[in-house]
Amino acid sequence: MSKPLLTASWSNLVIVTYAVPPGLIRPRIPHWLELDLLDGNAFVSLVGFEFRDTKVFGLSWPAPRSFPELNLRTYVRHGQERGVLFVCEFVPTRRVAWAARGLYNEPYAVAPLAVETLPAPASLSVRYSLSWRGRTHTVAVTGRKPAVVPAEGSQENFFKEHRWGFGATFLGQPLRYEVLHPVWSLYPVESFSLDFDWEQVYGPEWAFLNGADPELTMFAQGSAVQLYPWRLLARQHAMASN
Repeated sequence: MSKPLLTASWSNLVIVTYAVPPGLIRPRIPHWLELDLLDGNAFVSLVGFEFRDTKVFGLSWPAPRSFPELNLRTYVRHGQERGVLFVCEFVPTRRVAWAARGLYNEPYAVAPLAVETLPAPASLSVRYSLSWRGRTHTVAVTGRKPAVVPAEGSQENFFKEHRWGFGATFLGQPLRYEVLHPVWSLYPVESFSLDFDWEQVYGPEWAFLNGADPELTMFAQGSAVQLYPWRLLARQHAMASN
């Protein structure tokens, strides 16, 4: 196995998952991928988390090493490989967005983004605040300590444990990269709030999620992660799996 391209710690992950019509997602995924359905539904997750101690090939990169991210992702398959595909990823600085687009050609956008944490002896609270198009959008959760590992085969693990990220090169060629980390523990969610205008952030087709109830809300402790260099997928294999 090659050495990881990027290492970091991902901490305080708020993962808010919604069932959505497959027809909303299919036009957004490359033809060599399939939707990873559960009970006939497609899913997206709004994910806020903290990048910490970020390094590239073991060296501190010129962009900030610690920063929050807020992304929207969907769940896909390539043959038997389950993974994620990103719709949009917000970060607070241009240097981070530039570096991430250059390394993985991911759909990064730049906007003011802040994270607040409030630790307590028996709980932990976190709030992510995105300033976008004249409005502040927030997602906040409080979890009970200690964090626990969900049962194998649980719905929680279905949405939070993925080894692969998928995308395309600047020339449109299919790519895949590996993401390794231990199974994440979860803080049992005690309270959750979302003040978020889906239409304003992602477009009118997402307006139906305003006020909708999530399928699942998780608060993951996080861990050290390793992201490996992307590899091209064989086009014949990619097309055959569609």
